[in-house]
Amino acid sequence: MKNILVTGGAGFIGSNFVHYMLETHPDYRIVVYDKLTYAGRLENLKPAENDPRFAFVRGDICDRAAVEAAVQQHAIDTLINFAAETHVDRSILAAEEVVRTNVNGTQTLLEVARALKLERYHQVSTDEVYGAVPAPQRSREGDPFEPRSPYSASKAGADHLVYAYFITYGLPATLTHGSNNIGPYQFPEKAVPLFTTNAIDHQPLPVYGDGMQMRDYQYVRDHCEGIDVVLHRGQLGQAYNVGTGVETHNLDMAKQVLDLLGRPHSLIKLVPDRAGHDRRYALDVSKLQALGWQSRHAFDQAVEQTVRWYVDNEWWWRPIKSGEFKTYYQKQYGQRLAAAQ
Repeated sequence: MKNILVTGGAGFIGSNFVHYMLETHPDYRIVVYDKLTYAGRLENLKPAENDPRFAFVRGDICDRAAVEAAVQQHAIDTLINFAAETHVDRSILAAEEVVRTNVNGTQTLLEVARALKLERYHQVSTDEVYGAVPAPQRSREGDPFEPRSPYSASKAGADHLVYAYFITYGLPATLTHGSNNIGPYQFPEKAVPLFTTNAIDHQPLPVYGDGMQMRDYQYVRDHCEGIDVVLHRGQLGQAYNVGTGVETHNLDMAKQVLDLLGRPHSLIKLVPDRAGHDRRYALDVSKLQALGWQSRHAFDQAVEQTVRWYVDNEWWWRPIKSGEFKTYYQKQYGQRLAAAQ
């Protein structure tokens, strides 16, 4: 493993992974391949732009010829796929692009990895493929998939393809299922950066339903470290859960954001829930811990570091929220906020 192609590397988790790998592995070269859709931004990669071990290629993962050209040009031996349409709400509004990117795009990458005989393929997936998990149960690798949104269904389909390519073609592949990530460069459609940036501007925080949904919020750097461990110590053909193993109610997360910013809890507005909203995700992470990995950030630390990053980096998020995002936000939350409790 020396020359790594990171698809979707201009997105949230992908860009954090790029920075982590450049800092951690001085002998590795990292090539980002990204279409630069609304959530993929070159600004996310700015700290790496002058590093001679870094290169960027703009392209669509569904374009096999373009992917093959990038792999051959940069002598890629390892492909790590972060590229995905990741937002549940947007997948509900328009499922077609989600399926195209997350399923068809993954299949294209698998074909390239197989045809060019790459040393390793790694698929970055989500805990949402397991579906809602009743307490006190925790999702373990090998549990049945029960996705309940177009997004999670597309990720489950992609995961099945990865495993099928491992079994059928002997493709050297691994997978990780990550819990909810928070941290720098997360597009403000997601809950924590949305609530943080809204609170900074004294705007309401739209919390779905009763706010008692439970999520495992992990700091993105911890997730990147977990993927790195799987790449170097994981068993081929295996999946590994990556999370803190601790769940927090969404309502408590919103209150934590407000407390950090010195804003009143009255900014919280309970809005009509989204369709098929899973009540609880919870991962058993013992399999990855057995490889020597441990989450470094507790919930309070992860939220505080994330909130502080958005406070200190308005240059990054204000242009986003003044653009197309306004149209999306009104479509997603306009009527909900009008009906808020």
